[in-house]
Amino acid sequence: MSFMSLAADRESNPVDTIEQVAHFNDWMFERSGEHEISISVTGGESDYHISFSWMDNLETLHLACAFDFRVPETRLNEMYRLIAQINEQLWLGHFDLWTQEGLVMFRHALLLRGGQGVTSEQLDDLLDIAMSECNRFYPAFQSVLWGGNTVEQALEIALLDTVGEA
Repeated sequence: MSFMSLAADRESNPVDTIEQVAHFNDWMFERSGEHEISISVTGGESDYHISFSWMDNLETLHLACAFDFRVPETRLNEMYRLIAQINEQLWLGHFDLWTQEGLVMFRHALLLRGGQGVTSEQLDDLLDIAMSECNRFYPAFQSVLWGGNTVEQALEIALLDTVGEA
């Protein structure tokens, strides 16, 4: 049987659950259709715009977390190099650059085969992973984009473990 066979009956739409979580957390959100929702979340380094899309045919919940900056064409090559080296460090999800829009984003997907619903714990994990990785690497993106640093310098900054508080 191929993965394109009919999906099992699903008791609830995963996007409905995300909407409930957004209400509970008082996050701003916009439901752009039955299978899509966008929420705005304040992170440690930036405000993030997180889109969730439910794909029936794949039984997959897709998360895309975009940064609030655009990459100018003159910095695209360095950003591609940085993203490639950052992705080597990740176990879950990956960063991407949408060239036409100049947007850097973190993407991850959750497979929910067999009619499974999404749990609040799974959503917490998805959001935690996305926010953690975005906060962790935001300074690297900024230092290449605006600071003129090399990819190697930017990664040193991002991967430096700090101790204590300033």
